[in-house]
Amino acid sequence: MPPKLHGKGHHHKIPRNYCFGCGVDNKEGMRLKFVYDPEQHSMVARIRLASRFTGPPGHAHGGVIATILDEAMGKVMKIHNVIALTSRMDVQYLRPVPLQQTLIAEGKPKTHRGRRYWTVAEIRNQEGQVLARSKGVFVRIDPMQKFGKHLEKMLKRVGKNFKD
Repeated sequence: MPPKLHGKGHHHKIPRNYCFGCGVDNKEGMRLKFVYDPEQHSMVARIRLASRFTGPPGHAHGGVIATILDEAMGKVMKIHNVIALTSRMDVQYLRPVPLQQTLIAEGKPKTHRGRRYWTVAEIRNQEGQVLARSKGVFVRIDPMQKFGKHLEKMLKRVGKNFKD
């Protein structure tokens, strides 16, 4: 049975999620919500970009597009039940990505070997036309080793013991 997947944050013990891409506690962020699609074995989000993400007139900034693709690929790590960080990412901007229209972002696993995970993602319009796509490599980490001191500080501020 595959793991129960959700679109929330990267680690269930973090009291607040300020991630720019998916953090519900980041008022300036994108608050992307990905869900698992068992039929496609992928992570999918329906998004509508506000005008604050403008690059060219009426369209998304390239960095915002890259952020969405990075999040889509990063959420694939939930399928593997690991925490991994982006090591390398290649983006292809195929067509301008419009603002104020429903878009679909989807990330899929390709393969993995050891600590390395290869993924792909794309952003499509409602007609299914691919507007941008990416491929990336993610490296599995031990979050306590990498970010433990920061996590413990966060938890102390909210009065929780990390070991709970």
